[in-house]
Amino acid sequence: MIRTPLRPLARILDARQKGENPDAIERENLRIRHEQMRDKARMRAEGRLLVMAVMFFGAFCVVGARMGMLAASEPAEPRAVHTGASIIASRADITDRHGRILATNMSIHSLYAHPQQMIDPDRAATELAAIFPDLDAAKLAARFNDPKRKFLWVKKKISPEQMQAVHDIGEPGLLFGPREMRLYPNGALAAHVLGGSSFGKEGVHSAEVIGTAGVERYFEDLLRDPAREGAPLQLSLDLTVQAAAEEVLDAGMKLLNAKAAASVLMDVKTGEVISLVSLPDFDPNDRPRPLTEGEAADSPLFNHALQGLYELGSTFKIFTAAQAMELGLVNADTIIDTSGTFRVGGEIIGEFENHNYGKISVEQVIVKSSNRGTGRLALAIGSTRQQEFLKSLGFFDPVPLEMIEAKGGQPLLPKRWTDLSTATVSFGHGLSSSPLHLAAAYATLANDGRRVVPTLLKQTSPQDGPQVVSKSVAEAAQVMLRKVVTEGTASFGEVPGYYVGGKTGTSEKLKPRGGYYKDKNINTFASIFPAHDPKYVLIVTLDEAADMTGDRPRRTAGWTAVPVAAEMIGRIAPLLGLRPDYQLGQLEGVVKVSR
Repeated sequence: MIRTPLRPLARILDARQKGENPDAIERENLRIRHEQMRDKARMRAEGRLLVMAVMFFGAFCVVGARMGMLAASEPAEPRAVHTGASIIASRADITDRHGRILATNMSIHSLYAHPQQMIDPDRAATELAAIFPDLDAAKLAARFNDPKRKFLWVKKKISPEQMQAVHDIGEPGLLFGPREMRLYPNGALAAHVLGGSSFGKEGVHSAEVIGTAGVERYFEDLLRDPAREGAPLQLSLDLTVQAAAEEVLDAGMKLLNAKAAASVLMDVKTGEVISLVSLPDFDPNDRPRPLTEGEAADSPLFNHALQGLYELGSTFKIFTAAQAMELGLVNADTIIDTSGTFRVGGEIIGEFENHNYGKISVEQVIVKSSNRGTGRLALAIGSTRQQEFLKSLGFFDPVPLEMIEAKGGQPLLPKRWTDLSTATVSFGHGLSSSPLHLAAAYATLANDGRRVVPTLLKQTSPQDGPQVVSKSVAEAAQVMLRKVVTEGTASFGEVPGYYVGGKTGTSEKLKPRGGYYKDKNINTFASIFPAHDPKYVLIVTLDEAADMTGDRPRRTAGWTAVPVAAEMIGRIAPLLGLRPDYQLGQLEGVVKVSR
């Protein structure tokens, strides 16, 4: 910057020649310089004020705009955001249809060791073996003293009490890591449906929980989906009904010395599985290991309701009668001759205990459970149409239930569908399927002939499946099933006030290498209730059951599966909200009064 001198020499000399005072020149230049400095400072200050004003105005606009956006938006709770975890440990809860917890998570700790940081490894091993009896102190000490080992898992899951006991050891090389574990608060209840879980990827600060079976495995991605924000998976099961069904079935299984048992309760309109029981069962909190030898069905992990494939006997007879009526070949009153020898493909078709029912109606064929009558109807239908009908009921494919084990329930069909196969399949022999297949097929007849597919997810509306048989045929089949209880082989199935209908099925067990056992049966009772307006289907199946209260063992379904099913219906029907419909005179000591 060029500055003008306060006393310029030329002006000073000129002023002296003119007799003027040179100091006046200096004062004037000093005044001008001060004015210039003042003007420059004022301009700088005005510029700064302008910039600050612009900044304040901008900030005011931003704050005002944000306040306007907040005022116009919906209120929401703030959420804490956590990122950066390499292991996804969170898993959604599983609840029953009423929101009651079936599976949830619990915070626990794991125990691991840094052997190089340990002061007294031998003492620590001895103390740990005292806290955890399943640990071997000598082997643990050897691992702690291994100079190459820097890390060692001691226990993947420990309780708070065990954690405190380890704390009391005072060993700095023993460390704890937080993690979540899957908890099934109801123990073995609905164990086969839930399946179980285990740890996947593991770290010292977290562990991945993955499903190993059942719905836990089937809905793996859904249960771990962060987009659902922890919303629980709601099943169709009713916890109270499931508990009652398991209690009754377990008592019946023990009373009748059965090897295994299964039951399925379905809503005939929605297809919801309200209860699914397989015995023996297990606790998913401590899931046992699969068997490495022997038959898979001997393991408590085996789901007899879904994976168990059995010849379900005479429960199939109602399908043959329904198809014959649907085709117009017969009606409920058509007379069928069941007398005499009935030979098909070189084999004689006989009746239970060599009965001869003579000429009876189609309805009585079902009520009396005639093999010859059902076989004659099946031959009139023909093998091709029989296969198509059974396929429409779902007997040719695994049940599409939301469980990983469902794929293993592929029905066993005849290799060659001969006339003999047509006759035997009509009364439940030669085709092996699961109790759940049977439940779905009976639900179709109970749903006025419209196909029903089982589901484990809670539904809000009835299914709209294809029409397998007409409503009139379905109603006729329902009447027949009711008469089986009131007049036929399922007389022990009557439950006062609930009008049970159903069909018994007794079949000899298959030997592993072919042929049948003469003293080992599969007993099944397929029931609907109330029969005049069906709402539920209940299937009860017992493996090798026998009633030993008489002079000789009674191994038919009428003496085994039927009483168990009746007891179960009497227990669960009120829990389902069904009020008993007592007719006047049914109950002694009850007087009808008007309001």
